[in-house]
Amino acid sequence: MHTAFFGLKKWEEDYVKRQLEGFSLAFYGNGEMSSVNPNTEIISIFVDFPADKLAIGGLPNLKFIATRSTGFDHIDLKYCEEKSILVSNVPTYGENTVAEFTFALLLSLSRKLYPAIKRVREEALFSVEGLQGFDLKGKIMGVVGTGHIGAYVVKIARGFGMEVAAYDPYPNQKLAAEYGFKYLSLEDLLKISDVITLHVPYMPATHHLLNKENLTLCKKGAVLVNTARGGLVETQGLVSALRQGILAGAAIDVLEEEGFVKEEAEILANSHPNEQQLKTALADHELMHMDNVVITPHNAFNTLEAVRRILDTTVENIKLFAQGKPQNLVK
Repeated sequence: MHTAFFGLKKWEEDYVKRQLEGFSLAFYGNGEMSSVNPNTEIISIFVDFPADKLAIGGLPNLKFIATRSTGFDHIDLKYCEEKSILVSNVPTYGENTVAEFTFALLLSLSRKLYPAIKRVREEALFSVEGLQGFDLKGKIMGVVGTGHIGAYVVKIARGFGMEVAAYDPYPNQKLAAEYGFKYLSLEDLLKISDVITLHVPYMPATHHLLNKENLTLCKKGAVLVNTARGGLVETQGLVSALRQGILAGAAIDVLEEEGFVKEEAEILANSHPNEQQLKTALADHELMHMDNVVITPHNAFNTLEAVRRILDTTVENIKLFAQGKPQNLVK
C-alpha cells in the first residue's frame, strides 16, 4: 500500500523502512503536500501536522491516518468520517519512562545528589558534611492518580519497600488488592504521605489540585514530586509550604508558567512551545533559588525507548490496518 510518513528524523525513517518491508513508502517534511503521490492510501503524521481538508483533501485514495501521538486534536475527525478515513493513535508509550524519572527525581532529593555532585565537580571537595539524606524504605508514597503512569509508580514504590496510599476519583481496586494499598481522600493522603507524587491530567477540574490551602495539610517534612503538569500545583502555595517547612523539598519536571502543554509529543516536534517565556520566568523564579528544590525541563518522557515505542505502535497500527484489522481507532 502507498504509505507516506511526514516529519520523521533520518534514523526514524531507517527504522520504519526495516519494519515495513513490502510497503511502498515515501517520506516528506510537513510542508511538502504538493509532491505527495495522489495514490497514497496511508499517512503517518505527528502533532505538528494539521490534518484538515486543506492538508489532506488532495489525497482522494486516503483511507487511513496513523498519528504518532496520543492526542488527535490536530486531525479533523469530522472530515475524516465524511471521507471514510480511519484514524489510529498511540494510546500510551511512556508509563514506565515517566515513572522511572519520578524516582530519579525523588532519589535526587532523598540523597541530595545535585549538591553532592556539584560539590565534587565544581568545588573539588570530597566531604559529606550536610549531605545526609533519608531512606525510601518504610516511607509512605502518596500516589495522586493511578492510571498507566501512576500504576507503574506504585509497582516501583513497592520494590523500594515503600508503603503506598493513593487518591483517584476512579479507583483501580484490582491494582490496590495486588499491591496492598488503600484509596484515600486527597486531604487524608496529604496528611500521611512522606512523598506525594502527581500523575493526573491537567483540566479545569484539576487546576491547582494542590494549593495554598490544602498544602498546609501535608505531613511536616514531606516532599512533592511533579512529573505531570505544572498547573496542578499553585506555585505560590508550593513556595509558601517550602518556606514554612511544611514541605522539606520538591522535585519538579513541569512548571505552572509552561502553560497548557497538550502532550509531550509537542516538545519532541518543536521544542517547548513556551520556551522564550519560560526562559524569562526561570530567571526570577523563586523555586530556582531554593536549595531543597530540583527542577528539570519537562524531560520525564524523553527516552530513546519511548520514542521507539511510538514508532513501534504506529507501525503495528499500519500493519493491522493493511490486514483489515485496525486497532487503536479514535472516534
